Amino acid sequence: MSTPDDTTVRAAGCVLWRSAPDTGDPQLCLVHRPKYDDWSHPKGKLTPGEDPLAGALREVAEETGYTAVPGTELPTVRYLSDGRPKEVRYWAAEATAGAFVPNDEVDRIVWLPVAAARARLTQPRDRALLDSLPAALRPGGDIPYDG
Repeated sequence: MSTPDDTTVRAAGCVLWRSAPDTGDPQLCLVHRPKYDDWSHPKGKLTPGEDPLAGALREVAEETGYTAVPGTELPTVRYLSDGRPKEVRYWAAEATAGAFVPNDEVDRIVWLPVAAARARLTQPRDRALLDSLPAALRPGGDIPYDG
């Protein structure tokens, strides 16, 4: 017998950021998925038994080519996907080394200031995550914020 929890698709991802090379201002990384023709945060389904944070960092590496240092956990996002409940856990994470290589799942990434990233994101639920960014990425924090 199946319970509602058995049918929930579990996923994880990151709101990936870096300091802009020229100004030091925060930039967010968004991924373009050609299958959906959308812009989102890097994320993906967890493998059975996978730790959500490990899965989030794996997805960042797979989709963007960057390694990341995780920070604050952000709110969990819940929605229906293909008629099934989906739960995505997110962390703010700072990009470290890496380079993007296009693939079938993600054909482009962009690094944008926070306000521009908010405007580019396709789903309102992805934009709402930006309201929960750590204080360091918001006005008055240690890192300048333009949003």
